[in-house]
Amino acid sequence: MEYGENQMILGSNFKYLVIGTLLILAAVGSPHLKPTVRVADSMVAVNLEKMIPEQFGNWHQESGEIKQIVNAERKNLLTKLYNQTLTRSYLGNQGNRIMLSIAYGGDQTDELKIHRPEVCYTAQGFQVLRQRIDTLPTAYGTLPIMRLFAVQGSRNEPITYWIRVGDKAVVLKGLQQKWAQMRYGLTGKVPEGMLVRVSSIDPDERNAYRAQDDFIRSLLAVLSKEDRARLAGNFEE
Repeated sequence: MEYGENQMILGSNFKYLVIGTLLILAAVGSPHLKPTVRVADSMVAVNLEKMIPEQFGNWHQESGEIKQIVNAERKNLLTKLYNQTLTRSYLGNQGNRIMLSIAYGGDQTDELKIHRPEVCYTAQGFQVLRQRIDTLPTAYGTLPIMRLFAVQGSRNEPITYWIRVGDKAVVLKGLQQKWAQMRYGLTGKVPEGMLVRVSSIDPDERNAYRAQDDFIRSLLAVLSKEDRARLAGNFEE
């Protein structure tokens, strides 16, 4: 084996050793890694009702009471985990209905971090039959997303969601979400975050995801640069 290959292997092993060590230190509650400054306190307050328009692109908000949207959490956890939540139903020009659920949390520590929808859906009696990481190309860059397909009785619900922690949308696989928290923790800061979930009641997954992708792209297009970053983080080309 050549010297250069040895160096690459050693470098890779060292990187994972450092990450593993940091995670262990965080797990045992090292005071040197405990963040104390809440990023949310230095930011303009989020107002989801004003941030998300009632009409954009081919979509307009439906009026009336919304009963079909699954809560991101059980009610007794909503006020503990999230500072604000927003649930709306939108109707598209082609007759597609999209359910939007957004939850904002100003404190993304282990105790208060945003919970993943697949866990919440399962806890509320759904079977999550399929789950996969995907990416959504947008005019601003690529957005990492998670696709779910949940079923409860005759209800088939394709779901697309992402979670923003700090300035990035994170892929919820392995240690990614934890590492996003730690990135801020190492600077002494507590990140804020947001869960954005869109879903449809539709047995046709391809049709549902196609409509959801259009909905997400249309929403991002009408937001200001600042609001787009609050919703989906900073994009990577």
